[in-house]
Amino acid sequence: MGEERLRVGGTTRTVGVIGWPVEHSLSPVIHNAAFAALGMDWVYVPMPVPPGELAAGLAGLRPLGFSGANVTMPHKTEVAELVDTLTEDARRLRAVNTVVVEAGGLAGHNTDAPGFGRFLRQDAGFDPSGRTALIFGAGGAARACALALARGGLARLSVALRERARGAPLRAMLEPDAVEVELVGFEQASSLEADLVVNATPLGVHGEELPLVPLGPETLVVDLLYRPAITPLQTRAKALGASAFGGLGLLLHQAALSFELWTGREPPLDAMSAAAVAELA
Repeated sequence: MGEERLRVGGTTRTVGVIGWPVEHSLSPVIHNAAFAALGMDWVYVPMPVPPGELAAGLAGLRPLGFSGANVTMPHKTEVAELVDTLTEDARRLRAVNTVVVEAGGLAGHNTDAPGFGRFLRQDAGFDPSGRTALIFGAGGAARACALALARGGLARLSVALRERARGAPLRAMLEPDAVEVELVGFEQASSLEADLVVNATPLGVHGEELPLVPLGPETLVVDLLYRPAITPLQTRAKALGASAFGGLGLLLHQAALSFELWTGREPPLDAMSAAAVAELA
């Protein structure tokens, strides 16, 4: 597989990831493993684009022959203002994580919300219909998870924040959906019970603890961090009998959706997952 991944010729089609920095991105490993598994003449490359250079970077995709690109921090919001068209998800989330180079221009997609929905159904076996959820954070990842849950029929969503005012964009985004949204401070989270608890903050990267919340065997806990592989939240959840997942599942499913958009082919999720796990190890 390694030799296949490195074989690049004059007919090779190119995609990649735009961000700053991008050297720690798992996306090249995941997508190149997928291309190798299917014997496709494609390659995925990192594209470090510093702040202030995004418009120039996007303008180069078509003349350089790229078929598309993923977009990561800090560019996901700005890309939404620069592409020619936006999908409904990209418009509602005000963020683009996948660009497709089309005949008429650059199309901006967001695969985070449908990726989280696929993860819940296929990996976690969780149906949000009529259930309750608590999300820590209200940034881009939190909004994508909230949108997926609302579309899945969630009954009530609580959003825990250090500053409740920061949750206003998330609440406004969900106004068209029939879901009750409550913004609470971190100090109130310990009194909230929910069927699903999601950490969409960086807390846990360096061992930080989130506020204690009621957890038990009926609770699903998802920490969107995938480094470290096991976070303090996951450890606590498992000790209390709850089901716990890290963020690798969401990463893989949103990557699979990007792969489908560029290639029109079914992504080899097993190969993508194995490559990501090996890289993290």
